[in-house]
Amino acid sequence: MKRFDNRLIGIDQGEIVLFSDYEFDGEMWAGGGDRSRRHSIRFTERYRDPPFVQCALSMWDIDSSTNSRVEVNAENISETGFEVVFRTWSDTHVARARVRWLSIGEVLAEDDWELY
Repeated sequence: MKRFDNRLIGIDQGEIVLFSDYEFDGEMWAGGGDRSRRHSIRFTERYRDPPFVQCALSMWDIDSSTNSRVEVNAENISETGFEVVFRTWSDTHVARARVRWLSIGEVLAEDDWELY
């Protein structure tokens, strides 16, 4: 469990379309084997330390004739942002994917300052 030192807790959230590959026979729709997509997210405001980030699929359009193999993660989390990573493998064909994310962590107070 992570404990916060102050009462300044920030919550940021958003939603992004990661890809829409079915229209142009893109890699996620027409490809095979290991495939992934990354999308960089910048937080609205800087956190004091890297926050907790949770990602979840909010929409997926997937071929029903193959197995559904999907993994969504937050990687490279920093005080200013992170990367959403979508992975699939084998013969799974994904036409479109949309992801929602939520971050929670300590934010800087107005009277906080840093020496450079």
